[in-house]
Amino acid sequence: MVELTMARLQEAMLILYAVSLIFYFVDFLNKDTRAQRSAFWLTVIVFAMQTGFLLQAIIVTKQIPVLSLYEGVYFFAWILIMLSLGIQLKYRSSYAGFLLNIIAFCFMTIHIFAPTQVDNSGVGESLVSELLFIHITFAILSYAAFTMAFVFAILYLLVYNLLKKKKFTSQFNRLPSLQHAMTGMKAAIYTGIPLLLVSLILGIQWAYTALSDWTLFDIKIIGSFLLIIVYSALLFFNRNGKIKATDFAWATIFAFVLIIINFFLGSKLSQFHFWL
Repeated sequence: MVELTMARLQEAMLILYAVSLIFYFVDFLNKDTRAQRSAFWLTVIVFAMQTGFLLQAIIVTKQIPVLSLYEGVYFFAWILIMLSLGIQLKYRSSYAGFLLNIIAFCFMTIHIFAPTQVDNSGVGESLVSELLFIHITFAILSYAAFTMAFVFAILYLLVYNLLKKKKFTSQFNRLPSLQHAMTGMKAAIYTGIPLLLVSLILGIQWAYTALSDWTLFDIKIIGSFLLIIVYSALLFFNRNGKIKATDFAWATIFAFVLIIINFFLGSKLSQFHFWL
């Protein structure tokens, strides 16, 4: 009975989130202040509900729920919503916050309507340690940072195309400048790279101390190293003028596809990662 009630509350939360996205879209089309305000407060309610569910899980399990892919998706969506609210509080009406909410909604939908909801992680109790929690948490935070870079890349290309076509609509004034979009993109990547690197180092250290059978050539480890190399190369080539700003934005968008692949498929194909 309790599980059914919780499931219905999460579905209600998802419906509220969908309604907030509709208001955001109305505001996007018509520059409607009331729609924007309604969307913001609905998102606040969703975030409060999601935080409540997260705290309940922490109280019940006495740990941060990140040890399974199912839990990680929820935690990732929670971080994205928090980032979107922070951006909106700072900039009032922000398309970056709107795009983050769309991505968070997709991940929340995956979480709520997952065919199987894992109650226990595949990690045995003897293998669980603070090092593992920190490793996973840093990885999710890095993915959130790269998601921000993805959002700013989209906004950069949108503003660039509008300027090129000289389409100065009412929405144009609410978009960031090319410089601000580029700065946000780079800042997010500069944040994501060290977070992912620290996560990778901690993960390898945990595997070395807790597992007897593991390899550096695991698909998840290779994928994480590849992400660090790709994003570092993008920054390097852009800094040295070997890649144009628009190409840098497109490459950031394509790199985000690698993030999604590593997030889901990499965990499934890994030989010793336990995100099941």
